[in-house]
Amino acid sequence: MSEGVSGVVLAGGLGRRMGGVDKGLVMLDGEPLVAHVLARLAPQVDEILITANRNLERYRAFGHAVLEDRIAGFAGPLAGLHAGLCAASQALVLSVPCDVPALPGDLAARLMRGLRAAGAEAAVARAGGRLHPVFCLCRRDLRQRLETFMGGGGRRVQGWLETVDCAVVDFDEPRCFHNINTPADLPGS
Repeated sequence: MSEGVSGVVLAGGLGRRMGGVDKGLVMLDGEPLVAHVLARLAPQVDEILITANRNLERYRAFGHAVLEDRIAGFAGPLAGLHAGLCAASQALVLSVPCDVPALPGDLAARLMRGLRAAGAEAAVARAGGRLHPVFCLCRRDLRQRLETFMGGGGRRVQGWLETVDCAVVDFDEPRCFHNINTPADLPGS
């Protein structure tokens, strides 16, 4: 990849469906969910940023920069993406949630191919006929447009993506996008 990619792990949510627990720190096979995500993401990107709004020191222990949302009030994944776009050192930013331990090992490369083939500003994953907009590769220079969208009250990732030139990239492995939203989603539950 000629353009560098900053990976942004979105770990700033409230974890409501997980009973208010910080999902990135929920244990799976002896490690926090975020550790599984970092292990799969690290070989694919040039830098990793973690967005979190609590337990900052625990996230810093993973050895990556930790960013708090710049938009107050737990405004969702878009606020985390915004923080990542503000801090990224690379021209492209790949966002992934902290609760998808089996994310594809070729996610960045495939989204990059889709983005380039379409001449798009962003690319998102689709698997099993379902769009996964939080798995988004976008140009860092979309930051201002994201700020404008959120300033107007927009909070849905898919809603924002409808305002930019976005390619959709199909993946054949829906299980790679399975997220751990509730305690029942954990294996063995």
